[in-house]
Amino acid sequence: MGRTSVQIALIGLMVALAASLPNKDDWDIYSFHINSTVTSRYATTVITSRVANRMNESKEIQFHVRIPKNAFISKFRMFIDGQVYDGNVKEKEQAKRQYTAAVSRGESAGIVSSVGRTLEEFKTSVTISAHKKVTFELTYEELMKRTLGKYELQIHARPMQPVRDFKVDVHIQEKAGISFMDVKGGLSTNALANAITQILTDKQAWVYFYPTEDQQKACDSCSAQGLNGDLVIVYDVNRNSTLGDIMVSKGYFVHHFAPSNLTRIPKNVVFVIDRSGSMHGRKIQQTRAALIRILGDLAEGDHFGLITFDDGIYHWKQELVQATSENLQSAKTFAREITDRGGTDINRAVLEGTRMLNAHPREGSASILILLTDGDPTSGVTNIEQIHSNIRQAIAGKFPLYCLGFGYDVNFEFLEKMALQNNGVARRIYEDSDADIQLKGFYEEVATPLLTDVTMSYKGASNLTETIFSQYYNGSEIVVAGQIDDNNLDTFIPEAVAISATERRTFSKTSSPVETTDTLSENQIQRVWAYLTVKQLLQKELQMSGPEKEEVKKKTLELSLKYSFVTPHTSMVVTKPPGETTAVLHKPKEGKQASQGRLSRVFHSSHISYGAQRPLHHPGGRRKQAMYPASRPTAQLEDYVVDMLGTEDDVFDMLGMEDDVFDLPAGSPGGFLRTSHQPVVPLLQDVQILLRPTFEAATLAPRLHRFLIETNNSALPLCFDIAGHPFIKLLHHPSRELFVNGELNSVTSAVFKKIVIHFEADKHVEVDAKGVTVRVGENTTRLTGQDMITADSLTVITRSKEIDIAAGDTRMVIIVHEMAGEEFLWPVMRQKPSVTDLEGILALKPAGYEDVDGFPNGKKKIKDQEIAVTRTSTVDYSISPPEMIVCWLMAADSALQRPLNDFLVAQL
Repeated sequence: MGRTSVQIALIGLMVALAASLPNKDDWDIYSFHINSTVTSRYATTVITSRVANRMNESKEIQFHVRIPKNAFISKFRMFIDGQVYDGNVKEKEQAKRQYTAAVSRGESAGIVSSVGRTLEEFKTSVTISAHKKVTFELTYEELMKRTLGKYELQIHARPMQPVRDFKVDVHIQEKAGISFMDVKGGLSTNALANAITQILTDKQAWVYFYPTEDQQKACDSCSAQGLNGDLVIVYDVNRNSTLGDIMVSKGYFVHHFAPSNLTRIPKNVVFVIDRSGSMHGRKIQQTRAALIRILGDLAEGDHFGLITFDDGIYHWKQELVQATSENLQSAKTFAREITDRGGTDINRAVLEGTRMLNAHPREGSASILILLTDGDPTSGVTNIEQIHSNIRQAIAGKFPLYCLGFGYDVNFEFLEKMALQNNGVARRIYEDSDADIQLKGFYEEVATPLLTDVTMSYKGASNLTETIFSQYYNGSEIVVAGQIDDNNLDTFIPEAVAISATERRTFSKTSSPVETTDTLSENQIQRVWAYLTVKQLLQKELQMSGPEKEEVKKKTLELSLKYSFVTPHTSMVVTKPPGETTAVLHKPKEGKQASQGRLSRVFHSSHISYGAQRPLHHPGGRRKQAMYPASRPTAQLEDYVVDMLGTEDDVFDMLGMEDDVFDLPAGSPGGFLRTSHQPVVPLLQDVQILLRPTFEAATLAPRLHRFLIETNNSALPLCFDIAGHPFIKLLHHPSRELFVNGELNSVTSAVFKKIVIHFEADKHVEVDAKGVTVRVGENTTRLTGQDMITADSLTVITRSKEIDIAAGDTRMVIIVHEMAGEEFLWPVMRQKPSVTDLEGILALKPAGYEDVDGFPNGKKKIKDQEIAVTRTSTVDYSISPPEMIVCWLMAADSALQRPLNDFLVAQL
């Protein structure tokens, strides 16, 4: 966290988070069950973990699971000593406040929040008394999406230990009948295959996965820590050429429309390929390979065009041509010669692709525009809103635009908004060895249009989800949900109208009568409607601005709270109920009441007075130009303080002052700290910072951590304090999927004991004073001394007293400081991304203020608000060695111009 003026540097964007694995000697996961029920393509999955503390002392028990990206968490519970502690879904800011309040009371708390616009991980912990047990129960829900002719239910298992009682139970019920089912994924191969049982009937299927403890160590990605991989249940349902399946319950309906036996529609497709300099290396190689494979799949009835762009536009042909063998061979030759160079003129390139499609109208065909890029617009029109407007007007709803964002340098939100505004979707292409397969896979999803201009209508229904779709592709599915007016099936008339390859078609006959079903769980159809509505509202919100955006956001929040969905606007909090006296939910306190020992008496007897001013000198000949307040401490420091700080020279060095500033008179009872000139810094705070942390944290409770915010002129910086030792949000870079969090030292003030970086989904870096742990996928490396590791766009370099980390457009350095024999960390930003959605202490911009009152105490005006301030001092840890500087101290919320809770996180 540190001063924002000091912007923390990261040389190799650390993908981090490798949560530490539990020690089997500390606690035991004796039961781990995953139960998933799929009814009419809506999956409800419950993960239950039962854990026992086998030790003779209290232990912190961790619960950490991964869930599918499209899922919404809807329930979480903890069962401890017969008590049930439920999670509550609240508006995000309210949830943060409740969570932080619980932590400040020493209570156990868990929080789950969206990662970007989806949920990927849930992690919480609770302290359990000796020989006690806790049960965690997490529920999440998802509407499964049909892709390339199948549904995939993905279950990730990583209990972090071999478990005696490990079970996965999956039950599928489909009214239309199940056409096929298979079990795939890393947990279905080799020795684990024998642990799987499959049962398939006409309309139901069961999958049981019960591996033994020995089998849990036997898969390719498993180890002594047990299972770590996916179990994927793949299936599809029976289909025909009718209107499809409509499920009705308690006044709500869900309609699955995916007619079969349709003739393929010839397509017109233009590929717009970024060849700018940032595509250098493997990106451009994989793009070439994927494009050549895609060209090989074009049918002779298709017409196509190729455009490459940097800061200019390059055509293979000026107009669309038919996919004959001769043209395809020529296009492949063109693709093989694509090289990287220049800037990125996205606006001009997409408009040119649009012109080519508009100039080539064909009766009975479907047009598609596909953009592949890895960067922001840097040439031509670079204003994002202007680009969106230009492209939306040019396409005018005539065909979809699909945007593929390559890697993490790309501004994905820009691409997603552009795609959604033009009836398409955006997809991130992960910068891995199989990127060409990802590109090819996406193309296959849209390669075979079967219907265009699809309009779904429902007489006698209201509150409908999206009902108009530009195209329906082979292997996909259209899903619509809504409410039946007065729950009257007699007046409910569904119908679909679309254009096929040969005619305008009307679908009005369902595969089975529309009737209420008793096989669904309570209110499931209503929950499907709510799930689909929230997903689509989140997409609408992305496209809008101003009052319209706020209205959509309000509706999304209302539905999320009503149905207990954890979405980007909500969070779930689990806290100890008010008035509960059970101790097991309390986290360890920071210690008991401060003792009235020698050190305590010293601090209680300290006082500070202000006098004249003088420049502050620093070791190494540095001199601060600003004038600092003089203070005359008269605090008596007992022998303990002198012993902890070392020699007289050590005191001067650590306080960042020259030798003539302080002297320690011999013969004093414990020694008085006095000045030969005017002292330059208040003593008490600085001695607290420098003392070796061998005493109880409560001695100085509440522990204060002081942070700096630089100013946009030569004025003194602002500073603020954070009490306790919470986890701090240092940096969140949403478009990069980068999270940097820090753990404040619970004993020593204003320093970090650990910093964790999470980058993308599979890269995690954990830094402590002794070294760096880098986890990429399932591979873990410990770096100490002079060392380096690279993984795609991540680079970590360790040196004697600093760690350089770089990834994409973000660079930071973590400085390792040492005082009185203790080492601690401080992050500094070296290269800040040029995006506007950064969050965290390190993303703060320089502050600006006006003087209202004078020295030493008074007021400052920030954004027309007068704020009380106190002139004080702190240590600047962003440089090595640290320097003592003076700042204006104010309340954290005032300095940050936002609630402090916005900068706290639930866990590293």
